[in-house]
Amino acid sequence: MPGGCSIRALWILNNFDAVVFSRRFPVVERRWREACKTENESCIEDPIKYNVLPLVPTDSELASAFAERKRREGSVRGFGVRVSQSTEGSDSWVDDPITRHVIGLYIDTEEGGENHLLWPLILHVKGPYCILVLPQVEPRHLKAYARLCKKSDCGNAVGVDDSLSSLLLDLPSITGAFMVAHAIGDIITGDVVEPEVVVSASPSVGGLLDSLTGSIGISGISSRAKPVAAPVASTAPSGAAAVGTVASDAPKLGSRPLEKDALRSFISSAMPFGTPVDLSYSNIFAIKVNGFPSSELPPQDLKQPAWKPYLYKGKQRLLFTIHETVHAAMYDRDEIPDSLSVSGQINCRAELEGMPDVSFPLTGLNSAHVEVLSFHPSAQVPEQGVDKQAVMFSPPLGNFVLMRYQAICGLGPPVKGFYQLSMVSEDEGAFLFKLCLMESYKAPLTMEFCNVTMLFPRRRVVSFDGTPSIGTVSNNEHSVEWKIMTSGRALTGRSLEATFPGTVKFAPWQTQRSSSGGTVDEDSDIETDNTNNVVNIEEFLMEKMNMDLPPVDLEEPFCWQAYNYAKVSFKIIGASISGMSIDPKSVSIYPAVKAPVEFSAQVTSGDYILWNTLGKCPSVATAKT
Repeated sequence: MPGGCSIRALWILNNFDAVVFSRRFPVVERRWREACKTENESCIEDPIKYNVLPLVPTDSELASAFAERKRREGSVRGFGVRVSQSTEGSDSWVDDPITRHVIGLYIDTEEGGENHLLWPLILHVKGPYCILVLPQVEPRHLKAYARLCKKSDCGNAVGVDDSLSSLLLDLPSITGAFMVAHAIGDIITGDVVEPEVVVSASPSVGGLLDSLTGSIGISGISSRAKPVAAPVASTAPSGAAAVGTVASDAPKLGSRPLEKDALRSFISSAMPFGTPVDLSYSNIFAIKVNGFPSSELPPQDLKQPAWKPYLYKGKQRLLFTIHETVHAAMYDRDEIPDSLSVSGQINCRAELEGMPDVSFPLTGLNSAHVEVLSFHPSAQVPEQGVDKQAVMFSPPLGNFVLMRYQAICGLGPPVKGFYQLSMVSEDEGAFLFKLCLMESYKAPLTMEFCNVTMLFPRRRVVSFDGTPSIGTVSNNEHSVEWKIMTSGRALTGRSLEATFPGTVKFAPWQTQRSSSGGTVDEDSDIETDNTNNVVNIEEFLMEKMNMDLPPVDLEEPFCWQAYNYAKVSFKIIGASISGMSIDPKSVSIYPAVKAPVEFSAQVTSGDYILWNTLGKCPSVATAKT
């Protein structure tokens, strides 16, 4: 069995569990059939061999099996742990949360034979679609999972090899299949975006614009004298980008999903014969539009990597941007500790001629308390120290993510304080915010803006009353937004305290008819006993929330009934808050060239939550010793 990653087939299903797109790879499937034949001949007495399905199922067979698993497991992803509704042979019987993402289906063939296990299927949910990717593994791996589905005990004992985690560690194709699923999900929903690389307003642009227009022969484009972001390389470019914003080469897809022909074209180019080569949509798009110019061949002694289909020509420079996202759950309670984490990535854009190697020492690893660290396939990590790590890479074309990491925020929360909301009557609530911004944060860290939003998707806001100590307030039907700091009023080198007491009035509750024929109040905490929906937890909650709300409001799954929180959004520039940093003077390029190195950093809020101190709130249970 060859190493690496090969894909046997993939399917895209809509929210009605119908297959809307599928693709099979006969070359990979032929290897799978040969492997099955060899495995079954060598293990004549092994009863598990009858669970091996030698052929990829039809679309109708897969859709039927997917719908059956959804019914059996309670939701699209399933329980992930063994519960009272779990049955022997199902994913949840394995008792591992990974089975919510790596699933198995029992295929009932049209010939009427016994059910066959199809595994591993990578499940990725994106918008209204479910993407299933089937990578090639060895039949012995499938048999090992079949045995896990029938084991009598639950859980994974420490140090035991016979577990799903140890099985997946032996399968690098799982990681490749996840990458394929995420790439296809971004394409069909129109979410293809390049990582942001901030361009300063100092040097000229040239860059990829000069390379793609000069050497490939696109007419109608010329490099601009003023510093602008490099536009998308296309046959019909128009307009100029804003000064000092973001450099990008990715095509703008918009929110409209791609046509099936375009999706087939991407799959054929990105993973020919089922083997993923380059899943960068911007690269595939550029190759499709521009082809491969004969004048841009690399030297014979150098091998051009797949992630760099074009050689750059123009004014040279190297751009690094650290982009960190802060996630927080602030409770302001003695019994529940606050949660604060940082996920970051180093984005890069190398406008360098030829195929040079770039190296630099990454500093701040010790102060950042890095927990997870991963690199781009082009990167090599030759040495590692206590607080620094040498990184060397051969940069691909355009913007790319050089490194991803998870760290601890040593400076403390950028926004801390509390949020209280108490219902003084059925249709009126009194609230209070008391916040402190950028405490213990020093220059060059600068907060550009900060907003706080109270969300009420289950109630319609009629009016609010209250005056904050700073900022402005506005509201719509289901939220009240407090703009503490707006663009143009940056906060640098000092902290800021802000308070906002007030009241909010809601429209009266309306009694509505339930699905069972009775009437229930929207704010009722009583859940009807419907045995058909006992196992379908996720769908039950979604149905309960979806009584009056448009689909956009369902993005706040916890903000209903007694669970209430405020969401904070902000942006900080100047440096990272984890301590991760790159010194431009320590960056080396080989062969040596004169190329300016620019470094920037920005921090944005992710799920930054202020839970209502006076209400109920979900939290992670801590182990008692």
